[in-house]
Amino acid sequence: MAPASSDALALIKRGSEEILLEEELLQRLESGKPLRIKAGFDPTAPDLHLGHTVLINKLRQFQELGHQVFFLIGDFTGMIGDPSGKSATRKPLTREEVLENARTYQEQIFKILDPDKTRVVFNSTWLGELSSYDMIRLASELTVARMLEREDFKVRFENSRPISIHEFLYPLIQGYDSVALEADVELGGTDQLFNLLMGRDLQRSHGQEPQVVLTMPLLEGLDGVNKMSKSLGNYIGITEPAEEIFGKVMSVSDDLMFRYYELLSDLSIGEIGQLKKDLAGGRAHPKDVKVRLAQELTGRFHGVEAADKAKRHFEQVFARHEVPEEIPEYECAVGEERIWLPRLLLEAGLVSSTSDGRRMIRQHAVSIDGEKVTDSDADIEARGSILVRVGKRRFCRVVFA
Repeated sequence: MAPASSDALALIKRGSEEILLEEELLQRLESGKPLRIKAGFDPTAPDLHLGHTVLINKLRQFQELGHQVFFLIGDFTGMIGDPSGKSATRKPLTREEVLENARTYQEQIFKILDPDKTRVVFNSTWLGELSSYDMIRLASELTVARMLEREDFKVRFENSRPISIHEFLYPLIQGYDSVALEADVELGGTDQLFNLLMGRDLQRSHGQEPQVVLTMPLLEGLDGVNKMSKSLGNYIGITEPAEEIFGKVMSVSDDLMFRYYELLSDLSIGEIGQLKKDLAGGRAHPKDVKVRLAQELTGRFHGVEAADKAKRHFEQVFARHEVPEEIPEYECAVGEERIWLPRLLLEAGLVSSTSDGRRMIRQHAVSIDGEKVTDSDADIEARGSILVRVGKRRFCRVVFA
């Protein structure tokens, strides 16, 4: 049995920043008609992180309430580049980059969403069919003055920083997506509010009932300050190994922990409130409360068994400062007697680039057989086997062939 409209609204409001307009959403819920829920994602990077899942979790809640979710991959808009929050023109992606990133998005979202209640759509389907005349007619529905009401454009204009004409088209095209899908509700981050409201305007001008806009807060990253972002290195990727996800969640501050609970956990508001009371009353330890969150999030993307194993790994390596029982092994075939350490770290999959390897060495985060390495240009003898550790969670036994 579907929950009462008031209960459904309470679930939808959980963790949300703003609903425009709430009374419109309640009326649509009371109608009993399955709603068309839209959220767009430009495939600007191949991997999703927990910040993205704040929105995806909300989509799943709509699915649980019986509504149809449209997961829109902006393969057309991705080649424009979303200017939201940017102080400079964003470099557009190539068609090949967009398609490859879109492919990985589809593989990842069903770790959260119900495939049977999700329609994955690409906005090139309808935007690619627009003629030059159609695009000019669409552009006529928006004034430059209205566009400069947008804060990021306003700041750039006032500071004489360039704004390309194609950037003005981005919110217009995102709004047209809502017309094409006849969306009842569109979700987005707080930085997307202008674009989301554009959808309401365009739907109204096309004779459709304007969509309800629901904004979700931007999740802070591991630093507790900036928005979670891969470029800032403060992210938790949903495709990262279970031990990495578990360890990163455990590194979140005690203050930020409940923010993650509210936006990411499946626990009810009442259960989260009880955890806060237990913590404040001394009946629970912060570490134990955080372990519960780490297990839940790790299990969501890797399964319960992997989450339990990640917990044991964490306790062994961090609580008892021991080397983990299972360590990946890399067989390194080199033609020289010595190998440049940053190159070895990259080949062993311990860093993302040789520059990253040198940076980790300079930060004293690399050790070989328990000894810290301090020379970022070190080369080591390529014989026998060595135990390499990078940071707190990455281990590899390198065997030289």
